[in-house]
Amino acid sequence: MFLNKIKSGESGILLYGITPPKEETIPERVAEIAEKTIARLIPLDLDALIVYDVQDESARTSEERPFPFLKALDPFMFASSYLQDLHIPKIIYRPAGKFAKEELSDWLDALHKNNFYPVFVGVPAPDFPVKTSLPEAYKIWSKNESTSVIGAVTIPERHDILKDEDKRIIEKTNCGVSYFISQCVFNIAFAKQVIEDLSCTCKKENIKFPTIIFTLTACGSAKTLNFMEWLGIHVPDDLKEDLKNSKNILEKSVNVCLDIASELADFCTERSIPFGFNIESVAIRKEEIEASIYMVNKIAEMLDKKGIRKMKIVSI
Repeated sequence: MFLNKIKSGESGILLYGITPPKEETIPERVAEIAEKTIARLIPLDLDALIVYDVQDESARTSEERPFPFLKALDPFMFASSYLQDLHIPKIIYRPAGKFAKEELSDWLDALHKNNFYPVFVGVPAPDFPVKTSLPEAYKIWSKNESTSVIGAVTIPERHDILKDEDKRIIEKTNCGVSYFISQCVFNIAFAKQVIEDLSCTCKKENIKFPTIIFTLTACGSAKTLNFMEWLGIHVPDDLKEDLKNSKNILEKSVNVCLDIASELADFCTERSIPFGFNIESVAIRKEEIEASIYMVNKIAEMLDKKGIRKMKIVSI
């Protein structure tokens, strides 16, 4: 169970991340999308499904958004109303600052009743009016601490600039957060530096290591690559050129992600830091969706070969 694995600090956790359909999608089409999603995911050996909250982050940067922003359905509504037949835990993202304390409390109660788990994220822009701070949101959640777990986000790119991601992680750990899901990793050096500094800080302060879950995403086109960079994902220049010049950018990016997964698995294992992977599928192209499924299976196989996670047959 996801809950027990996080609480016990077990490594090899596998998650899958999706976005809900767009808000203007008619209910019949939403049901069809959900049915196809369930059919794809049931055969996979997953610990939980992440359903993202899609926010318009245009105010975060002056650069033009490569793709237009389209509002998506509420992730909790989509998961609870359309994905009931996928019998794995659901992790729901929510920007806590956009909601009053009473709203957050009611939402957390609804999550708990469905055996869902929250991840609180920041507001879409620095000047966005905050109704509830993250520490306040964690305190509201704490009433379910004995029977739930709460996650947070970690951004390796931020650590490269501010050098304080390890301290941010510790601060949130002190508020009850027990696992952290990274922004998509294409710069493995950034991810390793966070882990190295977190390891030193935890040992120095005698703090239990939280679980770090690395997000991996296949990239199917140069335009998608531009969008990833717009989102703040750092792709090293040499890798960027390799991707752009490859005959098949999707295949190349998948192989890069699998290499990153294997290297990070060894790196965390050597430091006794519990870890896992989140394979993200936010594209609508069939080829990219199929690539994400392939990545789940290959990473599960890799973890099994390293003795980190035992593969199991999932009954359909």
